[in-house]
Amino acid sequence: MGGIHLTPLADALRERLTVIADHAHRDRDQAAHLQRLIDASTRIDTLITALPSGELDPQFRHYLEKKSYDKALAWIEGAEGAGK
Repeated sequence: MGGIHLTPLADALRERLTVIADHAHRDRDQAAHLQRLIDASTRIDTLITALPSGELDPQFRHYLEKKSYDKALAWIEGAEGAGK
């Protein structure tokens, strides 16, 4: 995808997955866990807004628009591995 740098978005998507999987933190402090999830989601939204939508692969753009973040992360990892 040309000069679009997706590493920060991939990192934010991975952080969101980490927060979701942190059941111990959720069980210990639900409010703080929810705030971590909100923070991760806000970061993702900010990074997506900064992307040049006209240059995005249509399938990738679809994943982002539908908030299919697992698929978006897999797409990024596949694109990085393929040298796109």
